[in-house]
Amino acid sequence: MERSIGKSLLLGAAIAGAVAAGCGPARAATGEDAQAQLRREIRAGNVRPPREVEARVIAMMAGMQYLGPEYDSVAMAYRFKFIRDGRVVFVDVDARTGQVLDRR
Repeated sequence: MERSIGKSLLLGAAIAGAVAAGCGPARAATGEDAQAQLRREIRAGNVRPPREVEARVIAMMAGMQYLGPEYDSVAMAYRFKFIRDGRVVFVDVDARTGQVLDRR
C-alpha cells in the first residue's frame, strides 16, 4: 500500500512539473500582453493610471497590509488586495472612473 502511494505521489509530481513547464511561457506571454494593453489604454486616456487609483484605495484601507494590484482588461477594472489578521480583502475599482465597485 505504501509503495503504491509513493508511486502515486511521484507520478503526480511528475505531471505537475510537466504541466508547469508547458504553461510557464504561455502565462508569461499573457502577462506581458495584459501589461501592454494596460499601457495602451492609459496612453489613450481610457483608464486611469493604477498608481493614481492605488493611492486613493490604500488611504481608504488604513491599518491593512497592502499585497498588490491586478488589472482585468475585459472588465477594465483594478483589483487591489489587502490583508489584516489573516483575512484577505479585495477592493475592485473601475479603471475608467476610479470608482470603487466592490469591497469584499
